Amino acid sequence: MTPLPEDSLPLIGEDDRDTAVRRLQEAYAEGHISHEELDERLHQVLAAKSHGELVSALALLPKENAGTTLTIAAAGGRIKRRGVWRVPRSLKVESAFGRVHLDLSRAVIEHAVVDIELQLGTGRARITVPRDAIVDVEGLRTGWKDLLYRTRRRSRPGGPRIRISGTMGFGRLKIRHARR
Repeated sequence: MTPLPEDSLPLIGEDDRDTAVRRLQEAYAEGHISHEELDERLHQVLAAKSHGELVSALALLPKENAGTTLTIAAAGGRIKRRGVWRVPRSLKVESAFGRVHLDLSRAVIEHAVVDIELQLGTGRARITVPRDAIVDVEGLRTGWKDLLYRTRRRSRPGGPRIRISGTMGFGRLKIRHARR
């Protein structure tokens, strides 16, 4: 794969930078990196101008166990993940009522297949997947409202497969592909 010229990489926002800093702090707290490595990588993140520079700072962190399932749960309120964050092989999202927004467009996806299990009561959910992702919603059961998703006509090979399963009560799930 040919790297993109530096000036063609998308610029980053403050949310992306904050997420990257938080991920580095977690890695330090878990003992994955030393204090010196933390300082060096924080400097790299704070000086980054492009998404690619952030990803390279985070990509050097130890990989998560492929068998690990991350659960994000909230009885009410909002669940939101966006910017640069590491997507586990299996992600479970539980919300009795409230809104869910998962943005995978800038996330670090290290697995060819990512399973997302939704256990949602009421409220809306929105998932933004990478432009070249292949989405499988066969395992998802919806109650009152329908799923809003149109498959992409043209998809480049090599993108991650996102399998969405679980149950939704009275909310609506909207899935869209990132534009860039």
